[in-house]
Amino acid sequence: MARYIVTGSYTAAAMKGMIAHPSDRAAATAALIAAAGGKMESYHLTTGDNDFTMTVQTDNLTNMLAAMMVAGASGAVTGLKTVQAFTTEEFLAAQKAASAVAGKYQAPV
Repeated sequence: MARYIVTGSYTAAAMKGMIAHPSDRAAATAALIAAAGGKMESYHLTTGDNDFTMTVQTDNLTNMLAAMMVAGASGAVTGLKTVQAFTTEEFLAAQKAASAVAGKYQAPV
């Protein structure tokens, strides 16, 4: 399964709602990810530029993007960013693949 790191922030309306009615946002988010066929590995509240970060695994990027669209359209989150993450084993395999094809490329001079 591919792994993605998603970051974002809560809107003022969402924060107002969480103050009035506290809820487990990790559980709600995990349910959304599961409905899209993925699995949430971790969910953390953060300081700085983003309010949260999560790591998600999925075999279907289209469904993952659909889940992010649902979250964004809810008006509860903003600034969603999704980047693909790689294990050290996957990166080592990429290095080996690059080594195998490096001689096939000629840089412009």
